[in-house]
Amino acid sequence: MNKTVASILVLLLGGVFTSYAQTKADSLAIRQAALDYIESQHKPDSAQMARCLHPRLVKRTFWKYPRQSKEYLRESHADEMVLLAASYNVKGDKFLATPRKEVVLLDVSSNTASVKLYADDWIDYMHLAKLNNEWKIVNVLWQFNDVKRHQ
Repeated sequence: MNKTVASILVLLLGGVFTSYAQTKADSLAIRQAALDYIESQHKPDSAQMARCLHPRLVKRTFWKYPRQSKEYLRESHADEMVLLAASYNVKGDKFLATPRKEVVLLDVSSNTASVKLYADDWIDYMHLAKLNNEWKIVNVLWQFNDVKRHQ
């Protein structure tokens, strides 16, 4: 292979690989979406929650009725989460004075990301999508740290 062909291949392949690289701006935007999600519940702030969610978000967890042994998936949707953010902590008694909000980026691609959010009493696994140059949460799977609370 001559040098010209090799150089062209390197440039073409290099362009393919770098076009999917994680940028600092993407990492910051993904982290901010996860923080908006949890901080909107701390304040409360429904506009902040709406800003980070895709309208078709689905949030799921396992649940069990106390008198039955069968577990099932319990679902919430974006509109319910926006309403929750407006009312969940209005008395300021749902979180510690300095609540835990640790965001771990598990995987980031050009338009998708997986995040783990550690909050005081629970863990959220989130999937985000980059649509129209904005990162939005599209899926959340969560559980309490104490699984006995899932009833």
